[in-house]
Amino acid sequence: MDPLEVMEHLHKVKPVYHPIVSASKYEVIGHELYGMYGDDHRLDHFFRDSEVPDEFKVEVQKQLLEDALDAEIENEDGTYLFIHRSARHLLEDDEETLLRTLSDYEEKGFSMDRLVIEVMEHDFEEDFEALHHLLLYYKTFGIKIAVQHSGASSSNIDLIRQLQPHILKIDARLIRNHYADGLQDIMYTLQLLARRIGAALLFENISESFELQIAWKYGADYYQGNYLAEPEDHLKSATLRASIEPSISGFIKREQKLIEKRLQFLNDWEKRIKNLLPKWEGEEKPEKFLSLAGQSFNEESFRIFLCNENGKQISSNLRKRKKEWKQEETAKDSNWAFRPYFLENVMLMKTWGRGLLSDTYADIETKELIRTFSFPVSKDCFIFIDISYSYIFDNECLLT
Repeated sequence: MDPLEVMEHLHKVKPVYHPIVSASKYEVIGHELYGMYGDDHRLDHFFRDSEVPDEFKVEVQKQLLEDALDAEIENEDGTYLFIHRSARHLLEDDEETLLRTLSDYEEKGFSMDRLVIEVMEHDFEEDFEALHHLLLYYKTFGIKIAVQHSGASSSNIDLIRQLQPHILKIDARLIRNHYADGLQDIMYTLQLLARRIGAALLFENISESFELQIAWKYGADYYQGNYLAEPEDHLKSATLRASIEPSISGFIKREQKLIEKRLQFLNDWEKRIKNLLPKWEGEEKPEKFLSLAGQSFNEESFRIFLCNENGKQISSNLRKRKKEWKQEETAKDSNWAFRPYFLENVMLMKTWGRGLLSDTYADIETKELIRTFSFPVSKDCFIFIDISYSYIFDNECLLT
């Protein structure tokens, strides 16, 4: 599209609004502002094109913002307005044009705490310190900050942490690109980051049911995408409960069944160990008990060992190689108390007298995805049974 044509016909530039939906009540809590030229041309390329003069972009953005703010005031629904701004344009706004516009509209009834400024992760390549201070300044006016995480660089995780945005946006295209390759690790990292900095998670560009399911599973606070609602030329304030709730109900029922099945595994494994407990001869003679456990867990496990409450391994490793169990002495007397969650899990087993099933994690030796089932065999000794990847893969409830 010819930028000059856009500037000569600014009356054809109009805002469109993409609804953002609450994950808790399925209500529209805000709209992301986009620009259209006429009825058929989105202005995304206009704003991304480095050949378009910055003053053109600033003028079009100002008109779109003012039109949107007029609509927000008329609508009177109190929802948020999400706007895109590049770091460069924000940093070059020496006259504080954006703040002056917002201040004028605050007098007309649009509170600044309803505005969300979105910055892209790749914008961190600009002067990060200056951007950080500027966004802190905006926050003093009540303006919310959102960061669009594109997965561009893992080093940006720390920069996002420093910015402490109110909202962390995750592009559903990240799900498509990594669905079979590290998705769980990526989602867990972003989920943990959001929790640590107190940011809400917003999944955008949701175009299919399975992307909505991933967003739900990893704790998204907000959803956005054409699968839920398409951009419109007017503000949408109605609830989307009728269209979203059936899908979420299906996700819940499916997850409940997986959890129920996983707990059945846990109960069955506990019973097996309890049946072996009469054969326990104490910490001084662990190997016989270890062999019995290997027979009982021959299908599920590839490695079994025993530790005391301080983390010291009191047995050899019972290791399955070529479908046969072998006792390997090298790990005996190792101390595993430094491992994440080890001492906490031992104390939980000691206090409750129940077994525990770990989350999935990559085994250091095999590099495969495994889980560990652990159980107290006495008041100060515990058995650890590593569940093989092949068994986990064959049982979906153990994969999630």
